[in-house]
Amino acid sequence: MPDIQADDAEVIERARSDPGAFSTLFDRHAAALHRYVARRLGDSLADDVVAETFLTAFRRLGRYDTAHRDARPWLYGIAANLIGKHRRTEVRAYLALARTGVDEVAESYADRVEARVSAGAAHRDLANALATLSPQDREVLLMIAWADLSYEEVARALGIPVGTVRSRLHRARRKTRAALGGVDPSAVDEKEETGRG
Repeated sequence: MPDIQADDAEVIERARSDPGAFSTLFDRHAAALHRYVARRLGDSLADDVVAETFLTAFRRLGRYDTAHRDARPWLYGIAANLIGKHRRTEVRAYLALARTGVDEVAESYADRVEARVSAGAAHRDLANALATLSPQDREVLLMIAWADLSYEEVARALGIPVGTVRSRLHRARRKTRAALGGVDPSAVDEKEETGRG
């Protein structure tokens, strides 16, 4: 029986000797991870990427550092590697949205900025900006904006220093902000980005 009180590290520790316990980790994180991947690649690939993410995580249970109590960064890091195999699909979707203004992949993010920018323009401008970002900058921006990971969690997910997360996010925000006419694309407080606060 799943223990809803146990944190992710405890679940992973238990799953090492009782594989059935791994379902608790899936139940906790699969829906949010699916939403994130669907925003990036569309529903048609999201099921496969999420399934492969959890299969990879299950195979790597023995290597998980249980000092990290929350497994989300680990799972998003695995998903990021798998999404990387579909970068062309992701960029094509953003470019199609930039041309037509209609695409389900980025629609939910455009809804976030709808209050500040007209939806049609936001769809196109955001998609164009996302398509032109480097894969590394896009990954950081979207993990913060769509997955709600902290700078430290993104650093852990991608295996990079927090300073690199900050510089990539700053660069991505600057480019997408310009494309959106000054609207901050990640909804991250500017004070947090600069460390003042």
